[in-house]
Amino acid sequence: MDFKEKVAELFIQVDNEITLDEALQMIEIPPNQDMGDYAVPCFKFAKKYKKSPAMIAADIVQKIGNLEEFEKIESAGPYVNFFVDKKHFAEKILKQAFQEKEKCGSTNVGQGKTVIVEFSSPNIAKPFHIGHIRSTLIGNSIHKIYTYLGYNTVSINHLGDYGTQFGMLISAYKKWGTPEIVDAIEKNPIPELLKLYIKYNAEMEQHPEYKDEARYWFKELENGDEEAQRLWSWFREVSLKEFNRVYDMFGIKFDSYAGESFYSDKMPEIIAELEDKCLLKDSEGAKVVELQDHGFTDAVIQKSDGSTLYVTRDIAAAMYRKKTYDFYKNIYVVGAPQKLHFDQWRKIIDLMGHEWAYDCVHVMFGTVSLEDGTLSTRKGRVVFLEDVLKKAIEKTTEIINERNTNLENKELVAKQVGIGAVIFQELFNNRIKDYMFSWDKTLSFEGETGPYVQYTYARTCSLLRKADVEIDADVDFSVLTDKESFNVIRKIEGFKQAVLDAHEKYEPFFVTRYIVSLAQEFNRFYHECPIIVEDVEVKKARLLLTKVVNSVLKAGIELLGMEAPEKM
Repeated sequence: MDFKEKVAELFIQVDNEITLDEALQMIEIPPNQDMGDYAVPCFKFAKKYKKSPAMIAADIVQKIGNLEEFEKIESAGPYVNFFVDKKHFAEKILKQAFQEKEKCGSTNVGQGKTVIVEFSSPNIAKPFHIGHIRSTLIGNSIHKIYTYLGYNTVSINHLGDYGTQFGMLISAYKKWGTPEIVDAIEKNPIPELLKLYIKYNAEMEQHPEYKDEARYWFKELENGDEEAQRLWSWFREVSLKEFNRVYDMFGIKFDSYAGESFYSDKMPEIIAELEDKCLLKDSEGAKVVELQDHGFTDAVIQKSDGSTLYVTRDIAAAMYRKKTYDFYKNIYVVGAPQKLHFDQWRKIIDLMGHEWAYDCVHVMFGTVSLEDGTLSTRKGRVVFLEDVLKKAIEKTTEIINERNTNLENKELVAKQVGIGAVIFQELFNNRIKDYMFSWDKTLSFEGETGPYVQYTYARTCSLLRKADVEIDADVDFSVLTDKESFNVIRKIEGFKQAVLDAHEKYEPFFVTRYIVSLAQEFNRFYHECPIIVEDVEVKKARLLLTKVVNSVLKAGIELLGMEAPEKM
């Protein structure tokens, strides 16, 4: 039990009707340490005990008395303020973190539960561009956080490998697919397929019949036409090779690449169930589920030509996943513009009588833009994600050459820091907020950036290498009761809660902000409290603190999907 939980337990004794979670929610961290390390307001108890909150606070202090974990407990108006015993605090927090090592801050909250995280999901034959960075990196971090907390996690890349755009590509290829074009696609798949897609969209303005041809070829693909299937498989294969280059740069792996096409043979069963449950209505030849009574527009399940839509395929995917994985949660990391779509198909599953419908969670996020303009696939205005990563590595290499020309493994470190900087900037803000990608901010070694955190981690590695004593938890903890040491230890205690918050709110930025603040506190400690000193007891205690910070920073960095270089 940590100190915060101890405070919560004391208040459960005051009012046994409140739960541990409710008691923990009541606890506040005062704005400065003169007011204590934890504070609990007593307004909540006034009605029950028919006393003023200030009187209740005074009564609680008297009832609690003295405890070894706390230097003092006092009332201040309606608050009960807890001042921890710094030596006791340092010993408990550091010993526990030292024992946990690489699993510090973890819990078994996910034991026995399966969670699916669907993320990235680019469209086949279209650029893997900067716009995909959000789903890819937010999803990867959520997947890592859930795994860290003991869940059985399944990562799925629900590829956009079906739909009318494939009708466009097949039709475009049949019109303009010369041997030279085939050769160009094999050598440089996405840009060349993109050219065909852009050309077809432009030609449709002059030739409206091209739109019908695209629909025709998509219907042929659904019907299993041999030529349509062959071309579609080729487009998919060459696209995946391109995508995997980017995933390899990020170090991302998926358990499944089952995209939209995987569910094409599962749609008839969905339509049959909807009909059996009298949920389908005819509308001008199409089949729809009426949702206006539930606050949404009606959802088209099958078009008049018999082809299916995203809604149908997402219902089929959710049903398949429940049957296959029996998930506790089925998390979709997909942009905010898709909110109505998710609301519709989850409501339909609910109407079908499946109680797990709302275990399907839509994790929304805002957009990313570039300082030099917006993105448009149809008009060819895109910035490839691979090019962004290469540029980040290139710029980082220039910085390393200026600052540390003798650095070992310069190319590897440039990759770790450059790509890490991109990941960190992406995950630093609340995911629902739009943000602008900035090179200057991303690659800065100062302030709240990835390189700053990685450099702090490398600094702890350097200190531990230089130590000529064995680091263990048998130290004089009174050495660590000064302000700078205590602030670092208080911050270490908060790692577990930061990870739990990130998991509960599907929000990696709790971890990102946490490791920045830990790095800042450690650097203040480093500058004020020399670590490699002659006094052996002081050195051992400060090295233990450094070792724990090293473990926590590494764990936090890796939860974001970054790497932690030991030298920079």
